[in-house]
Amino acid sequence: MAQRGLAAEFWQVPAVTRAYTAACVLTTAAVQLEFITPFQLYFNPDLIFRKFQVWRLVTNFLFFGPLGFSFFFNMLFLYRYCRMLEEGSFRGRTADFVFMFLFGGVLITLFGLLASLFFLGQAFTIMLVYVWSRRNPYLRMNFFGLHFQAPFLPWVLMAFSLLLGNSVLVDLLGIAVGHIYYFLEDVFPNQPGGKRLLLTPSFLKLLFDAPEEDPNYRPLPEEQAARDPVDPQQ
Repeated sequence: MAQRGLAAEFWQVPAVTRAYTAACVLTTAAVQLEFITPFQLYFNPDLIFRKFQVWRLVTNFLFFGPLGFSFFFNMLFLYRYCRMLEEGSFRGRTADFVFMFLFGGVLITLFGLLASLFFLGQAFTIMLVYVWSRRNPYLRMNFFGLHFQAPFLPWVLMAFSLLLGNSVLVDLLGIAVGHIYYFLEDVFPNQPGGKRLLLTPSFLKLLFDAPEEDPNYRPLPEEQAARDPVDPQQ
């Protein structure tokens, strides 16, 4: 029964969040079981462009380190804020959500190339947190007894990472890319003379979004008859 409950809960998670978090967990499990090593996953431009190991463009976003506090902390925030975005401001707009993933992933990869970073999953998580926090500006947060409004959350996480002895470069990268997306998607279009610059490609909408029904469509009489239920008393 418990397994059925977990399976039902898993399939209730929105598709993009479910796929990404599952990929992260499975990648970490594969490393723990020594099926693969982090050296096969990390971001290495030389191996990507010269040896054509293009999978590294994706796998460097899937590995958050060995099992431990840092891994579970990152998974918690990834799952929580990715799901809240997908069920919130991106509800019914899966293609737009996937496009945000692609846009953020490309920018983080380019900046990661300049900063010589090996794994970019944490920066991607911070990007998701940043976008969510800016779209929920009045929500009050509680982090280990510290109370603040949602827009301060990425900075609080960066300070916490610094206290743990980690480099804040990855967090700053995620904040920067999150702000670029938020500005282009939420701020600039609402400015005088502004417009939407981030347009989701039509092929993504065909793949991920259900086709909208035409409000002016009128079915043929025989089609309407097939749709209408038959009255058993007739």
